[in-house]
Amino acid sequence: MKLYNTMSRRIEEFVPIKEGHASMYCCGPTVYNYAHIGNLRTYIFEDLLHRTLAAAGYEVRHVMNITDVGHLTGDGDDGEDKMEKSARQAGKSVWDIAAFYTDAFFSDEKDLNIIRPDIVCRATDHIQEMIDLIKKLEEGGHTYTAGGNVYFSIDSIDDYGKLARLDLDELRSGARIDVDSNKKNPKDFVLWFTNSKFKDQAMMWDSPWGRGYPGWHIECSAMSMKYLGDHFDIHCGGIDAIPVHHTNEIAQSEAACGHTWVNYWCHGEFLVNDKGKMSKSSGEFLTLSVLKDKGYDPLDYRYFCLSGHYRSQLKFSYEALDHARSARKAVVEKVAMLKAEATAAENPSEEAVRYMDAFDQAMESDLNAPQALSQLHMMLKSQLPASDKLAAISHMDRILGLKLDEIEPFKEERLGSDEDWALVDERAAAKKAKDFARADEIRQILLERGFVVKDTPKGAILEKKV
Repeated sequence: MKLYNTMSRRIEEFVPIKEGHASMYCCGPTVYNYAHIGNLRTYIFEDLLHRTLAAAGYEVRHVMNITDVGHLTGDGDDGEDKMEKSARQAGKSVWDIAAFYTDAFFSDEKDLNIIRPDIVCRATDHIQEMIDLIKKLEEGGHTYTAGGNVYFSIDSIDDYGKLARLDLDELRSGARIDVDSNKKNPKDFVLWFTNSKFKDQAMMWDSPWGRGYPGWHIECSAMSMKYLGDHFDIHCGGIDAIPVHHTNEIAQSEAACGHTWVNYWCHGEFLVNDKGKMSKSSGEFLTLSVLKDKGYDPLDYRYFCLSGHYRSQLKFSYEALDHARSARKAVVEKVAMLKAEATAAENPSEEAVRYMDAFDQAMESDLNAPQALSQLHMMLKSQLPASDKLAAISHMDRILGLKLDEIEPFKEERLGSDEDWALVDERAAAKKAKDFARADEIRQILLERGFVVKDTPKGAILEKKV
C-alpha cells in the first residue's frame, strides 16, 4: 500500500504504527449549510481510502468530526461566525441549524454509499477535551492571553508551517497588522475566544479564561487525540486545509505531545467548474439534491469522481456527468445480464484473479481509481465466463462502492396478459392442425388488442403494435 504524503511531497509505502491496524482522522463538515458536491468529492476520496485499507486486510479505525460550533467565515480568526450567520438568516437557533445540516450531510453520504466512520464526534460534545488541551499548551509555555482571548504562539515552536512549507520571514514582511492587534505574530491563532469578542454568542461555555467558545483548529486536535491517541497513522482533508487549518493543528498538537502527531497527510484536490473552485463563500455551488432533482442517481456522481485521481483537479460539467451516467448504466446493464446467466464462482479462474490483482494494485498505488476502473471495464469485455466475471465484480466493488452486488438479474419483460398468451398458444395449435382461418382470426384479435404476433425459431412472440 502506497500513499502520497503531503508532508514529504512524495509517495511512500504505508507502514502502520500498529501492525494490521490503520487509524485515520478526517476533517468533517461545518454544519451551517448543505455540503456541496466539491465537499462530497473529498468524502468520496476518504471513503475509497477506508475501503482500500480494509480490502488490503487492515483493521480500520476511522474518526470524523462534526464542527457544530463556529467557525469563522475566514480560515484564520477573522470574519463572522458561520453558525450564527446561518441561524440568523433562517430564523432558527444555532442548535437547530446544526442538527438539520448534520442530518442532511449524512443523508448525502448514504446516497453516495459512503461508509459511515467508526466514530463521528461533535465539537459541542468535546468542549472539556479542548479546554484540557489548551491548559496543557498553556502549561508548556505555548500560549498567551490578550484582549480576553487565548492565543497559540507560533514562535514557541521551531517548525511552524512545515506541512505547507510556509516562508515565515516572507509572511511577516507582508502581514496585515490590522487583522488582530492582540496577536504578537500575525500567524498566531486563537485557541479560545471569550465574550470580549463577538458579543451575545449563542454557543458559549465556562472555562479558566472566561466564558466563551473554542477556536476552530483546537477542535480536531482534541477529538482526534481522544479517539486515536497522540500518534496515529493518517489525517485526511481537502487541499484547502493545508495552509491554515492543518498547519495550525500540527503546531498545537505537536507542541502538546512533544513528538510527531500524524505519519501520513492525505489531501483531496478541488472540484472545479468554469468559474474555478466550487465554494460556499461564492454563493454559487451545487448540492447532491440539485443533481437528484435533475434526474441523476447519486451513484452517477460517485462514478464521475472515480474517473479522476483524488490528487488531480476534476472539472465538473453536466456533459461530463452525462458521460459518467452512461458509463455506469452500461456497467449496471452488463452486470444484470451476467447475473441472468450465472451465479458468482466460489473459486475464480487464474485469469479472473489476474484482473482482481491488477485492480488491487491500482488502488494500493495511491488510490489510482481511474486505472482501477479501467480494469473493471477490460474484465467485462473479456472472454471470461459469467461466473468468473461476477466474482471479479464482487471483489472490485468492495472498493468502488457502486452497489453492483445489489443489481437484480435481467428479466426480459413479457408483453401481454395470460389471456393474450392463451390465444398465442391456441393459434399455434390451430396452425399445427392446419386451421389457418382460426390462426388468422386469432392474429386479428391480438392486433385489435395492440399486439403483433411474430413467429421466431423459438416460437411466437408478441410485440407492441406501432
